[in-house]
Amino acid sequence: MDELDLLKKDWKKQDKTLPHLSYDEIYKMLWKRSSSIVKWIFIISILEFLLGTILNLVLADDEYWEKMREFDMTEFSIAVYIISYAITFYFIYKFYTNYRRISANATAKKLMEDILKTRKTVKFYIAFVLVSSGISFLVGLFLVIRHHMQTMTAEPGSNMQFETNQWLLFIGAIILILGVFLLIVWCIYRLIYGILLKRLQRNYRELKKLEM
Repeated sequence: MDELDLLKKDWKKQDKTLPHLSYDEIYKMLWKRSSSIVKWIFIISILEFLLGTILNLVLADDEYWEKMREFDMTEFSIAVYIISYAITFYFIYKFYTNYRRISANATAKKLMEDILKTRKTVKFYIAFVLVSSGISFLVGLFLVIRHHMQTMTAEPGSNMQFETNQWLLFIGAIILILGVFLLIVWCIYRLIYGILLKRLQRNYRELKKLEM
């Protein structure tokens, strides 16, 4: 039994002439706990951004960009970096504003609204990561295949005809690989943010009971 549960238990035992003080104590604890959770969401998003930036700096060396030029993917890669960083900065800013807004809360009703907004922001962020990863994967694969096809057709005596079964097998393999990849990404983000979102949801339910 945590501190909040003990406080609620004591609240029920108290005299009915002192409900306002008990309400304030419980609300203050829920407010502090919610503020701490949202702060951690903001901190984790920054750490995730820094980790991604370090990996990009390490992996995107001269050999990487040479490969991008070979497959005519330089512009695509630059566009992905710019769009990804811009949208990630936007979500980090939203996480920060959510934290500031919750930290300045004055009423239980407003805190409930801000908890719902924070949960929605996190869900949109996870959806963005999944959709952008899927699109980047498919577009990058298309550019690589196009490059190989153009290279092979340019060679004398090459035959680029594929049977229907071969195409179906290839497409099926791509869908399977993409599905496994997105599932792994989804599981990672559910692990990172899911626990915090569940705690926020529990705080929301406690606030709802408090208001009733």
